Amino acid sequence: MKSRVCEMLGIEYPIFQGAMAWIANASLAAAVSEAGGLGIIAGGTAPVELIRKEVRKAKEITSKPIGVNIMLLSPYADEMAKMVCEEGVKVVTTGAGTPGKYMDMWKAHNIKVIPVVPSVAIAKRMVRSGADAVIAEGVEAGGHVGELTTMVLVPQIVDAVDVPVIAAGGIGDGRGMAAAFMLGADAVQVGTRFLIAYECTVHENYKKKILNAKDIDTVVTGRRSGHPVRVIRNKLSRSFQELDMKAAPLEEYEKLGTGALAKAVLEGDMEYGSIMAGQIAAIVNKEQSCKEIITEMMKEADELLNRSWR
Repeated sequence: MKSRVCEMLGIEYPIFQGAMAWIANASLAAAVSEAGGLGIIAGGTAPVELIRKEVRKAKEITSKPIGVNIMLLSPYADEMAKMVCEEGVKVVTTGAGTPGKYMDMWKAHNIKVIPVVPSVAIAKRMVRSGADAVIAEGVEAGGHVGELTTMVLVPQIVDAVDVPVIAAGGIGDGRGMAAAFMLGADAVQVGTRFLIAYECTVHENYKKKILNAKDIDTVVTGRRSGHPVRVIRNKLSRSFQELDMKAAPLEEYEKLGTGALAKAVLEGDMEYGSIMAGQIAAIVNKEQSCKEIITEMMKEADELLNRSWR
């Protein structure tokens, strides 16, 4: 199964691994790339030298393309933008801002730039600034989300831009992948399912939470703050909902959320840690290698797309 994205990036399968902060490191990204997808190392708000080390580790594991996600609101964004050029990274995905000021530098280093977008207007803006493709992410996704669902967002963006569109949010198996292609996407991005990959180094408590998730176990917090985040319900999410109900000032959200993701990822705190996960968590029910995940998704999608309907 080939697509414009595969040809553009030199990957075998049209599957991106989501850039999950504190989680998407060299171990996970390299395993996904080695299996034929596009592994992505998440920059988040980490210092640039830490991410540089992860990029170099990944290159020791695989010679296949590796991407880096740069959160443009990070205090290290300028340094990160230079680092990907210095390290020969060939794919950059971006979020939380517009990458326009880095475009000339990245293009000079033959880097493909693929922003995450939550709406048609932002997708158009990114393409005007020079984006090679866009990731259309629906509200079903884990972590920071927009308002539109993947089902309605993807075809609208496909119609609005002339670059490849990668569908994200609520996709965790071959059925979701086939649906995304029917909506016009050239590839898919998968986050939550890769959380339980053997090569993912997230805390075992986090993995168990995903494996035991039910269909209504995720919730979006922080809508009133302007920074909505989808997580699995726990004491922390209830505290955020209480802030939403009383329209608390932004400072209270920041105080409550500081360090919460690291608590979940590194310490396994399932009560006061931020357990970011998409709605697709409810169908993730087994641990596998990244290769097994990608092979299973491709086989299922291929069978569905080639089925003769009667």
